[in-house]
Amino acid sequence: MSVDNATHRADAARPAAPTLEQVAERAGVSRSTASRAINGGLRVSPEALASVEAAVADLGYTPNRAARSLVTRRTDSIALVVPEPDERVLSDPFFAGTLNGLSSALAESDLQLVLVIARPGDSARTVRYLRNGHVDGAIVVSHHRDDALDQALRQSHLPNVFVGRPLSKGDTQYVDADNVAGGRMATQHLIDLGRRRIGTIAGPLDMSAGIDRLAGWRQAIRAAGLSEAAIVHGDFTIASGAASTRRLLEQHPDVDAIFVASDLMAAGALGVLAELGRDVPGDIAVVGYDNLGVATSTNPPLTTVIQPVVAMARAAGARLLDQLSGVYADAPMIFPSELVIRASA
Repeated sequence: MSVDNATHRADAARPAAPTLEQVAERAGVSRSTASRAINGGLRVSPEALASVEAAVADLGYTPNRAARSLVTRRTDSIALVVPEPDERVLSDPFFAGTLNGLSSALAESDLQLVLVIARPGDSARTVRYLRNGHVDGAIVVSHHRDDALDQALRQSHLPNVFVGRPLSKGDTQYVDADNVAGGRMATQHLIDLGRRRIGTIAGPLDMSAGIDRLAGWRQAIRAAGLSEAAIVHGDFTIASGAASTRRLLEQHPDVDAIFVASDLMAAGALGVLAELGRDVPGDIAVVGYDNLGVATSTNPPLTTVIQPVVAMARAAGARLLDQLSGVYADAPMIFPSELVIRASA
């Protein structure tokens, strides 16, 4: 017997999938009523809706998603947009936490999550994808000024929520941590330890987290009457933390404490300090930011500010689900800061 004949016989033996017409007949309603009930329940009485739902369950009916999308103009998918290089997305625990929280928010829905990596310099392609009806909404994390996603999404009217404060002014919905308070809290801890030559490895100034954490450092430094001179910038990666630490010590060899605007950069900083024979916290105290997995694996373990990434992403997902239901929040959701004290400071 040929393979084609065997396949034909298997297809013939397989029971036919139930049709919409059979669902309508079982429910005692018209085909159009059954279709409306399955695709959102608009203009369908509660009794008819219950009958159709029972028929769907009895027959094991599965809607044709392609046909359903023509009726509802919905794709049943949302995009997680990350404007970062591929290697950064795969190596930074921030993004793993984001996926965890967002998946949790969508667990009870039928929405699929599509990861969209908007590589630097390629934001126009991402914007075209989002505008062309491929997804019903978007969550944007790690937004940079040059990617202009906040402005493009506002103009597109696609439902969206940012994790992290967007940089342009407008009514974009977002969820964030209180990064200014976090930077201030971290720096004040160093001041309270008696440190007086406190530098910072700040984040990039094209991201709100970099701007706000530096602002918090400045507030605490100014309130204490200390010098604001010892500032260098990294890009939230281990490599930039190491390079920035070398640069900071070359320019300001007398620093006795460093507030580092991310745990990954702090891990890079600790490696350089160990290499140079600087004792932590004896010679230089170090405070990071994030409290992701790396904070407990450094030597010494890292004092850091908690950024509740999982909770933030979960909240962003819940807000996007609300938007898809026609409910819009009036104000951003801001999570409070909290310091975790370990051996580095």
